[in-house]
Amino acid sequence: MNNNQQKKESENCFKIDFHEEFPILKSITYLDNSSTTQKPQVVLEAMNEYYTKYCANVHRGLYPQAEQATQVFEEAHQTVAQFIGAEADEIIFTSGTTESINLLAQLLGKTLQPGDEIVLSIMEHHSNLVPWQQIAKEKKAQLKYINLTKDYHLDLNEAKKIISKKTKIVSITHMSNVLGTINPVKELTAMAHKVGALIIIDAAQSTPHLKLNVKELSCDFLAFSGHKLCGPTGIGVLYGKKRLLQDLEPSKLGGGMIKEVTLQNSTWAGLPAKFEAGTPNIAGALGLAAAIKYLQKIGLKNIEKQELSLTKYALDKLKTISGLKIIGPPNNKGRGAVISFTIKNAHPHDVAEILARENIAIRAGHHCAMPLHTSLNIEGTSRMSFYFYNTTKNIDAAIKALHKVNRIFQ
Repeated sequence: MNNNQQKKESENCFKIDFHEEFPILKSITYLDNSSTTQKPQVVLEAMNEYYTKYCANVHRGLYPQAEQATQVFEEAHQTVAQFIGAEADEIIFTSGTTESINLLAQLLGKTLQPGDEIVLSIMEHHSNLVPWQQIAKEKKAQLKYINLTKDYHLDLNEAKKIISKKTKIVSITHMSNVLGTINPVKELTAMAHKVGALIIIDAAQSTPHLKLNVKELSCDFLAFSGHKLCGPTGIGVLYGKKRLLQDLEPSKLGGGMIKEVTLQNSTWAGLPAKFEAGTPNIAGALGLAAAIKYLQKIGLKNIEKQELSLTKYALDKLKTISGLKIIGPPNNKGRGAVISFTIKNAHPHDVAEILARENIAIRAGHHCAMPLHTSLNIEGTSRMSFYFYNTTKNIDAAIKALHKVNRIFQ
């Protein structure tokens, strides 16, 4: 397929005017979707309707507004569960992937003994590295890291050697927010379970783009954030197998998560309330549910198809810029719609600043993945990341600006 065919396909994949759904796209070329995505009107309307028509606490009142709030909040659990192939009581609302993984580190960390091992990959976001790092120090456990192959994929041969009988926890990103690499989490899950270890999937980058089913993945836990899939900020999800969640003790205590309280003792509510102490982010949960329904209406397969086309188009265009090096898989095989790169003699922040002057939003720096950049012997990268509402016109604008960057620094 030539560039013109790719361009036509990616522009015509959807029959929706996304400028109407996402008004901000009229005023900016937005290519920073790995950081956060834009929010469609239906998400804003769902949250506004809660605040203006039935704003009340959940699980508290018997008046109509409270009952409606409780009903839609419970339905939000069901919507998320259906989205990833889980059961509603396996879905815990958190503030995002970061809180979800911190929660797991605190709870699972209690079971660790000196000498136990935690396995991560070198490409992890700080949110899936620092919590385990600190727990390992506290429990005198050992951290082990799976390195990369030359083509920026996980070294599975090394993984087979590292994941051993000493391994208690494997926590792996499904898709790298820097490289775009999609990791073979089903294979890693099989490796972990073979030695009796638990596996956690950081799906912050994959859930917005790929159709996931936790039962098919067979993972023990999975975490993602609402704001990366057209939902609001401040809401996220922790999925856990029911039997594992039932065995864990809650870390946040207070209202809403108790069954009975006496002066000397307390017992806990069932799932998922046991892990949702206090007043939850009700509006956020409703916004997330609306975002998921919006994505389902578009179709995850259609989203994936659009992004594959855009990524192929962008990779081909970027290769025409002298001095530019792509940091990640060079083609669409085993990668998502995230492209990081360096330009000879140009600092990533300068690249981003020049594109910002052209009203083009990209990301620059270490992207909360300093160990990865250190291992690659680079200070930072520039990053473009796409979502279904992007087009080849957006990419063309970025490529034109990058040629300008190249002329300045070469």
